[in-house]
Amino acid sequence: MDWLRDHAWETWLGLTILLGVAELFSMDLILLMLAAGAGVGVIAALLGAPLVLQVLLFAIASVAALALVRPSALKRLHSGPELSLGHGKLVGHQGVVLARITEQESGRIKLAGEEWTARPYDETIVIEPGETVEVLQIKGATAYVHPVPRLEP
Repeated sequence: MDWLRDHAWETWLGLTILLGVAELFSMDLILLMLAAGAGVGVIAALLGAPLVLQVLLFAIASVAALALVRPSALKRLHSGPELSLGHGKLVGHQGVVLARITEQESGRIKLAGEEWTARPYDETIVIEPGETVEVLQIKGATAYVHPVPRLEP
């Protein structure tokens, strides 16, 4: 036990490194939080704190990191940009009507540099050429659109 007291900071440093390396294999961020607590133990040992206080600070720092840091870190790691593929990425974009759009007859719109067949999302409206529309849904090769409201001068 005397050896441990004499070499406390080296022991804590070794534990910190061991936990950090083990985290590389688990990738769960639990061992990393424990390594952070062991890092607090290193600092406490270097400042000359008694062994009991070092262990207590290690436990408090580890639990705090597990409770406060790990959830937000996991959330950031597991959330990434949403990936829109194919024609689904055009939903929400605006286009210009080239041919009249009604429920009875499909029209044409210019969307992202291409011509698309279009139908009104709301079956009761008629959209005239030249109007700006927003794509609300795409089914197959048909865009379901709704006119973008214009402010009159």
